[in-house]
Amino acid sequence: MALSYLRRGAFILAGVILVFVLLAQKSTRAADINVIIDQATLVKLPDRVATIVIGNPVVADATVQAGGWMVVTGKGYGMTNMIALDRSGAVLMEKSVEVQGLRSGVVVVYKGVERETYSCAPQCERRLTLGDGQTYFETTSGQITARNALAAGAAQAR
Repeated sequence: MALSYLRRGAFILAGVILVFVLLAQKSTRAADINVIIDQATLVKLPDRVATIVIGNPVVADATVQAGGWMVVTGKGYGMTNMIALDRSGAVLMEKSVEVQGLRSGVVVVYKGVERETYSCAPQCERRLTLGDGQTYFETTSGQITARNALAAGAAQAR
């Protein structure tokens, strides 16, 4: 009798563990499209695509190119979705899009709560990254803007 209670308890425990494992796998589903922030990736579209909808354009952006290709650009960290529609509004494709940070060649330095990011390939240089401390971000952004303005002025002078 005590053995049957133990078996029943073991089966119930195994069932509970199985449910938790299945729920954990469902919640950690990989994205259909993975892109690194500030980079782009190509995605082949089905025929007859007329409209592309991005769920959160702060996370990713997409543009349709000739030949049935779409360029997906990572804009901010996170997860969003992309829907491709035909002219009548029928859904041709729906994909999840995940934007992550660069994994290699990046060094993050914390000075108290302030964060600075450097691209180290092979020498370390400042890198403008979402989440950096405000002073570091503004200084780096200002230098990039000034450099781009100089480059644009030099190109116009030619």
